[in-house]
Amino acid sequence: MKQRDLKYSCLIAVLYFGMNVNAQTTPRDTVAKEQKIEEVVMIGYGSQKKENVTGSIGLVSAKDLADKPNANPISSIQGKVAGVNITNSGAPGGSPRIDIRGVGSLSGNTVFIVDGMITTDISYLNSQDIESMSILKDPSSLAIYGAQAANGAVIIKTKTGKGKPTYNFNSYLGFKKVTNVPKMVNSDQYIELYNEKLLNDNNGSSAGSISRSQFPADTDWFKEIFRTSVINSNDFSATGSLGKFNYYASIGYLKDEGNLAAGRGINSGSGFNRFNTKLNVSYKITDNITIGDNFSYSKMRTDVAQNPLLTAFIAPPIFSVMNPSTGDYQYFNGYSIANPRAQLDQYRSQIRQERFLNNVWGELKFLKDFTFRVSYSSDNYNPTQYEFTPKLTYVPVANQGASSLITRDFRNFNYVWDNTLNWKKSFGGHNLEALAGFSRTRTTLSQEYWSAKNVNYDGTDGSLNIQSGTDIVHVTGVDRSDLGVEQDQQRIQSFFGRINYDYKGKYLLNASIRRDASSQINVDRSRTFPAVSAGWVISKEDFMSNQNIFNLLKLRASYGELGNPNVGRGYTANTTIVGSGAYFGNVGYPAQTIDKFIDPNISWETTTGKDVGLEMALFGNKLKIDAAYYDKDSKNVVYGVNQGTVSGASNWNNFVTNAYSFNNRGFEVAVNYNNKINENISFGVYGNFTSLKNEITSVYGGSYLETGASLFGNSIVRLQAGQAVGSYYGYEVAGVFQTDAEAAASGQSGAKAGWFKFADQDGNGVIDSRDKTFLGSPIPKGSYGFGVNLNVYSFDFAVDFQGVFGNKIYNYNREQRYGNETWDLDIYNNRWNGPGTSNTYSMITSNQSIILPNSFYVEDGSYIRIRNIQVGYNLPKSFANSLSITRLRLYVSAQNPWTSFKYHGFSPEITNNDRVQMGIDNNIYPISAIYTLGMNLTF
Repeated sequence: MKQRDLKYSCLIAVLYFGMNVNAQTTPRDTVAKEQKIEEVVMIGYGSQKKENVTGSIGLVSAKDLADKPNANPISSIQGKVAGVNITNSGAPGGSPRIDIRGVGSLSGNTVFIVDGMITTDISYLNSQDIESMSILKDPSSLAIYGAQAANGAVIIKTKTGKGKPTYNFNSYLGFKKVTNVPKMVNSDQYIELYNEKLLNDNNGSSAGSISRSQFPADTDWFKEIFRTSVINSNDFSATGSLGKFNYYASIGYLKDEGNLAAGRGINSGSGFNRFNTKLNVSYKITDNITIGDNFSYSKMRTDVAQNPLLTAFIAPPIFSVMNPSTGDYQYFNGYSIANPRAQLDQYRSQIRQERFLNNVWGELKFLKDFTFRVSYSSDNYNPTQYEFTPKLTYVPVANQGASSLITRDFRNFNYVWDNTLNWKKSFGGHNLEALAGFSRTRTTLSQEYWSAKNVNYDGTDGSLNIQSGTDIVHVTGVDRSDLGVEQDQQRIQSFFGRINYDYKGKYLLNASIRRDASSQINVDRSRTFPAVSAGWVISKEDFMSNQNIFNLLKLRASYGELGNPNVGRGYTANTTIVGSGAYFGNVGYPAQTIDKFIDPNISWETTTGKDVGLEMALFGNKLKIDAAYYDKDSKNVVYGVNQGTVSGASNWNNFVTNAYSFNNRGFEVAVNYNNKINENISFGVYGNFTSLKNEITSVYGGSYLETGASLFGNSIVRLQAGQAVGSYYGYEVAGVFQTDAEAAASGQSGAKAGWFKFADQDGNGVIDSRDKTFLGSPIPKGSYGFGVNLNVYSFDFAVDFQGVFGNKIYNYNREQRYGNETWDLDIYNNRWNGPGTSNTYSMITSNQSIILPNSFYVEDGSYIRIRNIQVGYNLPKSFANSLSITRLRLYVSAQNPWTSFKYHGFSPEITNNDRVQMGIDNNIYPISAIYTLGMNLTF
């Protein structure tokens, strides 16, 4: 196979020497052939032999993605790549959060380069269409993408055609079930705690106590809102060559019903449907000229039910779903809590989106050593959304409002135009490759907004007509932050270059530079980002020639710089929308007022990073080890800070500027062992571990920011130098007061027996806000994954584990109490109920002093999970041939069937995409276990 053919082949990523091992195993009759293939990885604007790579790049092959019941391909590689922390979303169609070697920025996301198109959302992409992924982890690997890659980058190569026509059909059917549902008190226990609370709050008076005769219901609200649902996927592809014409074509459909119960009222549940098709073609006009096109189309529908998880967590079990006397939804008289089932049923929202992506490219080889490539990628993404809320009849008449309908039409158009010239030359033992390029990207976003009241909805989409309502509002072509309407255009223009050099494959050098200019920056719009890396392949030295242990022993080191211009031009707006508008006569008009301090000179965020690594392959390439130490600094990170000395400005406590610097450093290691015992038996094991220390190293003006979720004005998160991003801030619980005398002597105002005892941090004998302290970080100190696979004749088995440790979760679901919310069973069993009964759980009370942000609500976020188990059976080859098919594999799998953790919630995997609030559990859609039966047919 020629090197130029390898460059564009899907097999190049990890056919045999993959970084990861998973349930899909290599057919026995191809192992010998694959062992001979030299491993090549995708890098920015090209490819390189893995042996010659001097940066840190994680590899994922098609088999790591296959047969996993995930709408988003990234979800399938959780725990598979060292240095990459993936937090999955339980919501159907939801995108996971991906953090590569820590938190690099508080704005922007990891980018994906899919066949040349740069995007931050690959929910449209079918895993079956992916041939390989290269996850660029260190700044030297990322620097070639400059301003696009400050939060990391993933290069995705989709499948291409080659050889004789081949057809493939993949299908699975499964069911999803929410696991680890918290146990709540029943009605008898709730009434007991309610009455106990009255005694505690009213100095022993039982006035207002309730009994079971008043409230005969006993409702399990989680059973009311959850259901076991079905997930189904079907994909068909055709690939091959017709002379000089290569093709890959696929069509697929995925349906995920979601676990929120639909079918009552106007609720459409939380389902996700995706239809997608892909066509990749190339044509070799001459030996030196090749053209191609990579086209993707997807049509998706997401039903956005109003998530009632928090309401179900706090709703008292003493109420029925329906009022038996009226037949309508039960109103919780005297309780400021919504009926969870009514909340779910009476709200309807849906997002429909079509997405067209097209990458057309051409390649010209000339003067033997030169290759010119031009690529133009376009991305049309046009979602539409409606949100309908009916007139709520389960609340008092005085609180009943008119029905409302909101529609949003988004228009996104993005393009990437790349031009590269590559020169490759070998002379003697010297190998040199030089790349020069020019790139231009543009991202355009616009939105049209409509809203109306008193729209009559009869259950059909056709009746959702804005024009049939009243109080119509229409906004287009302008920004309205109060309505969530944004119009924007971002442009980046870049020049870049790279040199790869090696001498006899032993001494390696890579140097790159990129010059980016961004429309998002008002001053200093252009920045230059250099990178350099080097490697020494020790195993090729003469003194290693007689040893038979190391097939590869390589040292590498790198340094690189990156920039992030995605700071948002909205930060230069110093006006606030006046909600009531301005009135001239009797007519109201939209209005704004100047009330903010702004920084018009917000500039680039910058990231610099260092990486030192060791790669080994031993014992005939059976054992592979890749270890690295990394150190990454992010500076001038844009976010808000407290300007407490400034009066009169509405943003005195959230002044946005280049405010923060972070440091992320740690160690990562990946180990893989694969052994073929004989023609019928083989096995493999893998493991990876990553440590991480994140620290805010400086803050603008020595300030801080208290932000994120808050209760009665008390914020939970504080950003301050010396702490990790997202660290919780509040009172440290030092126990529970056992007597009133102990409480009275504590200096804690109003305290009495049964209250939390807050630590006196400053030792002045008075408990006040100066005694608040940092309570933990949501960022794991370590993450890991490991697994094993086994092939025995026609059967295969694989299991993958994944976990994190050292992080904390803030159980905001537990803390949100306003009066008569219910309790979980753990609190019932362990509460303080008299001297000596508990020194960790407080009394049952409605006093707000108990729910001040404190360490009781900060819980251990560590967990270990069986991420995937799969058992497969391959039809014997002779029998398959007799049926005129190439291969048939049947399998059963279980995803997330078991998780071990201590957290008092559904799951310790919290999917807040806001990195400042990444560990706060506040109405988070839970992770489900998924059990599937599937087949892979090739003919």
